[in-house]
Order: sequence, then C-alpha cells, then structure tokens
Amino acid sequence: MKARDLILPLLLALPTAGWGSEDEQQPQGLPAEVIRLQTEPLTPSISAVGNLQANESVLIRPEQSGQIRNILFEEGQPVAAGAVLFQLDTALYRAALAQAKARVNLSQQEYQRAQSLLQRKVGSQNDRDAALAQLQVDEAEASLAQTRIDKMSIRAPFAGIAGLRRVSPGDYVSTGQDLVELIDTRNLKLDFRIPEIYLPAVAPGQPVSVQVDAFPGRVFQGEIYALSPSSDSRAHNLVLRARINNSDGTLRPGLFARIELQGATDDQALLVPEQAVMLQEGGVSLMRVSAENTVEIVPVTLGQRRPGKVQILAGASAGDTIVTAGHLKLFPGMPVTPVFVDGSSDAPAQDAPQ
Repeated sequence: MKARDLILPLLLALPTAGWGSEDEQQPQGLPAEVIRLQTEPLTPSISAVGNLQANESVLIRPEQSGQIRNILFEEGQPVAAGAVLFQLDTALYRAALAQAKARVNLSQQEYQRAQSLLQRKVGSQNDRDAALAQLQVDEAEASLAQTRIDKMSIRAPFAGIAGLRRVSPGDYVSTGQDLVELIDTRNLKLDFRIPEIYLPAVAPGQPVSVQVDAFPGRVFQGEIYALSPSSDSRAHNLVLRARINNSDGTLRPGLFARIELQGATDDQALLVPEQAVMLQEGGVSLMRVSAENTVEIVPVTLGQRRPGKVQILAGASAGDTIVTAGHLKLFPGMPVTPVFVDGSSDAPAQDAPQ
C-alpha cells in the first residue's frame, strides 16, 4: 500500500470547524473615508461691490433766458426746498405783464357793456360772446406773463446741498444751461449686483453692512428697499438698491463700497467637505456608498460655499454615506469598507418619525 493511500483517509477525518465560514472568507473591499450627510443651519453670506449715489441729484437749469441779477445761496451749504437760488432780470416780463393787465381791464369793460346792452335787448348775443372770449384771451396773456416772471426766480426742487456754481452775477444764461448741482445726501442710495442664485435669499427690508475705503474699519448700516424686476440674461445677476442713513454727512456720493448681507437661514441645509466634490465632464458629483457597501456616483447641484464646505442643493439626501477621500482608487460598483471620520457610527440612519 502506498503512503498517499494511508494519508488521504486521515485528512478526510480531520474536523473542518476551524477553517472559517463562507462570509468570513469574502473580501471586504478597500477602506474608504466617509461621513454621514446630515442637515445643519446655514445662513447665506453674500458679498458685493457698488458705488454710493445721492438720494436725489439734479443740475439746476433755467427754463428761460435772461441775465442773472442775484445768487441767493452759498456753495456747499444746505438749502431748503423751494428756496430761490438764482434771480434773473424780469424787467421785460414785468412790462409785458403790465400791458396784459391793461388789456384785461379794457376787455372787462367791453364785456360789461355788451352784457348790459344784451339785457336791455339793444345789443346782440354774438357781441356779448365775442367780448367774453376776448376777455378770456387777455386774462390768459396776463397769466402767461406772470408765469414767465415767476420762472425767472429759479428755486430748489428739494432740500439738499448746493454744489459749485458755474455762473456769476451779471452772466447771461440761456434756456437749459447748467447753473449748479443740487444733491440730497441725507440718505444715500447704493446699487449693487448679486448672482441670480441668491434671489430666494434677499428681500426688501433686509439689512446690509457697508464699508468704504475712506473710513477703514468702520461699518455703515443700511437696508435693501428695491429689487430690479428682471434679471440680466447675459450676466445672470440681479440689481439691488439699498438706502444708507447719512444724516451726519459723513459719506459722499461716488465712494466705492463693499457690501455684505445675510440671507434667510436654512435650517435643513446639507453641507459636505469640499474634497468630497468631484468635477466630471463639466458637472459635479459625489461618491456615495450604498447599503451593500458598494460605490456609486451621483450628480449633485451645489449652492453656498463656506470655508472648507459646500452646500448640496439636489442629488443627495440626509443620511447618505459620502466618500471624502481616496476617490482615485475607487470606481462604481466596487465594494468598500466605510471608515467614518466624522465621529458617527456605521449603523444605518434612523428612520424618520412617522
């Protein structure tokens, strides 16, 4: 008898309990650093730049030509609404007004005479109507002459600060000529643009913080009061307008400003580490671990960014297991061993309450 014939029965008789079960012999896959995706509060912070503008600004121009007789304001000083800024010569228009008033007096007498004759049935109704029409024409001429005189006094349309005048007493000015700039700086406007994705996060009445280079370290407060009704189809941004209280006169129109505003808080925001996001063919995606501990690729939509984190708007849900490192070694369908680096357990997420 050969030796192998003696050894084979002995091997068959040996116990098999110590060899390990079938599950224990299956490969567990490469270790992969993962986190459990959870919701957390997120308050969007939006940064923008813009330029300060006067609440109201106008170049004062005359409606009629004439010679400047008086300048009744001080450059760089406040003026009240309706205050006379320039007084032009009114001699010609006053003469025209006196002539028009004389015609009105004559027309009134002729009308009264025609009315009296008609009542005595001596005159005709046509004569009375013609006299009345002439009276109305002459009254209109007198009113026009008075209006021309009034417009020779150039007034401030609103309260503000007078700028530097461009004319002197005695100058002859023409209709529409620039005389002086008037600006209202008690409140300043601030126009700025933000990407259109922030539309849900902004609304009228929302506070803004403003900084200008002229006052380093100082923060001015304001609030949004108007949003453009349409978005720029080429730049995909929105124009917002804020108002800043400047009653102390510290700020000036034209200053460059940096704006910070806080959007509405989202209590159910999903944030992942930036290194978990993959760029693929012009899109972005995450590597997710399935319930069977295999890898799958899911496209996602990104939102707000925070230092080291980015918001996921669509494509993933709370409770998903997301790979955060080692993407180059993994591929879809590959088994992995999740290693949770966020302190959570590898147990499946609890079901939501019914």
